[in-house]
Amino acid sequence: MELKIGVVQMDCMLKDKEANMQKAEEYLDQTGANVDVLCLPELFTTGYHLDLIKEDFYTLAETVPGPTVNRLAEKAKKYNTAIIANIVEKDSLQEAVLYDTTFVIDEEGRYLGKYRKVHLYPTEHQYFRSGSEFPVFEIRGVKIGIATCYDHAFEEMFRIMALKGAEVIFIPSAVPKNYEYLLNLRTRARAQDNQIFTVAINRIGTEDKVTYCGLSKIVNPRGEVVCEAGDEEGILIGTIDLSLILKERKQEPILRSRRPELYGSLAENLESQN
Repeated sequence: MELKIGVVQMDCMLKDKEANMQKAEEYLDQTGANVDVLCLPELFTTGYHLDLIKEDFYTLAETVPGPTVNRLAEKAKKYNTAIIANIVEKDSLQEAVLYDTTFVIDEEGRYLGKYRKVHLYPTEHQYFRSGSEFPVFEIRGVKIGIATCYDHAFEEMFRIMALKGAEVIFIPSAVPKNYEYLLNLRTRARAQDNQIFTVAINRIGTEDKVTYCGLSKIVNPRGEVVCEAGDEEGILIGTIDLSLILKERKQEPILRSRRPELYGSLAENLESQN
């Protein structure tokens, strides 16, 4: 089985939700009908720079599902294309509580659910609350997971999603220049660790003195880069062959060779010493 993936590597205008939505919709109009799933980068509607957005996050935030989900769902239905996108979410019951949230819409325009970023970068704690779940969704018969930017440093969550059946893990990000090595290394390592596909969806552009590095990529279960963008705005398109997962796991049965009965007690002992 194959899945054709479109990765939108876009510049995001700071705090201008409508301009960013229009740009995302233009990419969907250009590409939507030609891919099975299209992905957008971290906080694509607002921009990311915490020190510049500050308290405006509270007025820019919205519920999930909400206006952005509904708007993108219309495009998904129109083009028969699943959409994965990340925005700042306002809790529907506690408006002062915000999350860095990725939502999934299937090719029929149905909202399937959301993932709230679990591992917040230290500066993000000022505005966002951590999520606590690692959901797995299904689009076009393919099981997918979500990780967000800094999450890619934590192999444990990728292993959990792989054990839950995830075949592709999408990673919306806002990785700046000088951190390219982390984007490159971790995207490849998490794919090979779990013999799955990973998709890094990074942005470009500059906010104040921070320039985002792009380099969005699709990586196969061997840790090999299937396709990769540079540092310019545009859409990266790649087709993945899901049969490679089984082929790689037959050759080296990493998941079946695990010894979970040992890890738990050892981890608890180490945690108690630190």
